[in-house]
Amino acid sequence: MPPKRLSVSEYAAGILAGSRTVLGRAITLVESTLPADQTLAQAVVQAVLPHTGRSLRVGITGVPGVGKSTFIEALGRYLVETKGLTLAVLAVDPSSQRGGGSILGDKTRMPWLAAQPAAFIRPSPSAGSLGGVARATREALLLCEAAGHDVIFVETVGVGQSETTVHGMVDFFLLLMLAGAGDELQGLKRGIMEMADALCITKADHGNELAARRARLDYQNALHLFPPAPSGQVQPVLLTSAVSGMGIAELWAVVETYAEATRQNGYFERRRQEQQLQWLHQSIAQALESRFYADAAVRERLPAVRAAVAAGQLTPVAAAAELLGAKA
Repeated sequence: MPPKRLSVSEYAAGILAGSRTVLGRAITLVESTLPADQTLAQAVVQAVLPHTGRSLRVGITGVPGVGKSTFIEALGRYLVETKGLTLAVLAVDPSSQRGGGSILGDKTRMPWLAAQPAAFIRPSPSAGSLGGVARATREALLLCEAAGHDVIFVETVGVGQSETTVHGMVDFFLLLMLAGAGDELQGLKRGIMEMADALCITKADHGNELAARRARLDYQNALHLFPPAPSGQVQPVLLTSAVSGMGIAELWAVVETYAEATRQNGYFERRRQEQQLQWLHQSIAQALESRFYADAAVRERLPAVRAAVAAGQLTPVAAAAELLGAKA
C-alpha cells in the first residue's frame, strides 16, 4: 500500500520536528512534475519558509574523478564528530541522456555519513537540468533548512560550461581540483575559478604531495591575475587528503572565517537577496516556456515548423518568430 498522502500542515509539522521520513517525502514531492504534486509542494515550501535561512549553504563542485563524495564524507565527518553540527547533503547524480535513469550512488560512497542520525543525504537525478543541479534543488535546500540542519552541502555532477548554477544558491562555493591530472581535466574555464570562494586540491597524499604543492602555487599565481572577488575576501588555495584528514579542519576554518567576514561587510545578505531574485527570474522563464508549449495553436503548428527547420527550409530564428506569432 502506498503511504497516506500528507496534508500541508502534516508535511510542515514533520519537517519542523526533524522527521527524516517526512523530509524525504517532501523532497520527493518537490521533485515531482505532476501538477497536483507541484501545487502541494509549493504550499509546503511556503508553510516552512519562515523557518529557513539559518543554515550555512556550501556548494561543492569539481571535475569528475576529483573525489567529491569521498571529500564530503571526510568533511562531513569532521563537522558531525568534531564540531557537533547537523549536516544535509544534496547530491546530484547525472541522468542518462538515453534512458533518463540515474545511479544515485552517493550514499554508497558516503557510508559513515549515511549511518549518522545527524546527517541527511539525499541523492537526486539531474534529469537534464543545466547547471549541475537538479530542478528542485533550491526547494530541497529550503526544506533541509526548515528541518534544522546547521550546514547544507550541494554537490554538483561535475564541472562544465554550465556547471555554475550552484553558485546561485549557496553562501560559499568550493571548487575541488586535481594535481597532475593533465590538461584534459585541468582546462577549466576562467569563469568558474572566478566564482569560487576557495580552491581545494584533493588527494594531496600517497606520493602526490609534490605535485599538489606545485599545483597550489600555479593556481595561486593564476588567481592573482583575476579581479578582486566581490565578497572582498581573498580566494585561498588549500591542500587536503580525505584519507588522512589532512587539511580538513583548516578548510572548514576558512569557510567559517569567510561567512563571518561577509556577514560583517554585508555581502552575505546581499548575495542571498540576489540569489532570490535570480530564482524569481528563472521561475518566470520556466513558467512562460511551459505555457508556450501548452498553447493549442503552438501545438498545432509545431510539427510542421520542426520539419521545415530540420529540412533546412526555415531558419530556427524565423521558426521561433512564427511560433511566437501563432500563440493565441
